[in-house]
Amino acid sequence: MSRRPALLYVTDLAYRARGRRYCDEDIHLTSRLREDFDLALCHPRDTAALADGFDAVVVRNSGPVLAYQEAYDAFREGALRNGTRVYNPLSGKADMAGKQYLLDLTAAGYPVIPTADRAEDLHRLPAAHRYVVKPRLGADSIGLRIVSAADVRGHLDGQVLVQPCVDFAYEVSFYFVDHDFQYALYAPHVERRWALEPYRPTPDDLEFAQRFIDWNALGHGIQRVDACRAPDGGLLLVELEDLNPYLSLDALDDEGRDAFVAAMKASLHGFLAAPRR
Repeated sequence: MSRRPALLYVTDLAYRARGRRYCDEDIHLTSRLREDFDLALCHPRDTAALADGFDAVVVRNSGPVLAYQEAYDAFREGALRNGTRVYNPLSGKADMAGKQYLLDLTAAGYPVIPTADRAEDLHRLPAAHRYVVKPRLGADSIGLRIVSAADVRGHLDGQVLVQPCVDFAYEVSFYFVDHDFQYALYAPHVERRWALEPYRPTPDDLEFAQRFIDWNALGHGIQRVDACRAPDGGLLLVELEDLNPYLSLDALDDEGRDAFVAAMKASLHGFLAAPRR
């Protein structure tokens, strides 16, 4: 009998996220992945020391990298040097690499909340009474502030990005495995970001989300496209999460969770069978 692939599944089961229970999602996912793979769980701080003993490292609900930046940098450097298979692959251009992509996508004319990082570029943003200031390397709303138009210039220190505060109708997230759309969820109540319900996307919605998946060009992996419904009725990108997106599987029914698990298993098998890069 051939040996089953061995995966090192990276998660912080003790991480406390507002409105989400990371541990429940990873307990469910690992219980299902064990049907196809030999599996061990580890904390993100232990990944570099353990990675060599497995066929691939699967980074899931490991929390904001800022909490263990030195350990993550060591793992990333070693994985790239040794050719370690990491899922998601470390070539992601979105949140995996910081928030620079919001500036790049703004400059390229993508439908993203307009973003600037220099006082001399503020005139390129739509006029607003309030602005969102977020760290370039932020995650999970850490360090995010809302400031007045009169104060925004004083916050531009080279370490933050600035966006107009959009009066959106709701936020919606699109979930992909590899380049394939899986499901969408939205928060119909603006003040309850993580009270999510199933959302039936229109063809235009899917075309919007697919543009960002195509732009990021990850051959394998799980990505979440977060968007808001702007006052003009269109969607604007809020975030493209390509490192460890929380999946909100508890908002799906059993059929939806089974379909996602099947897609993730197929993706992992394809990822392990592909030539190393």
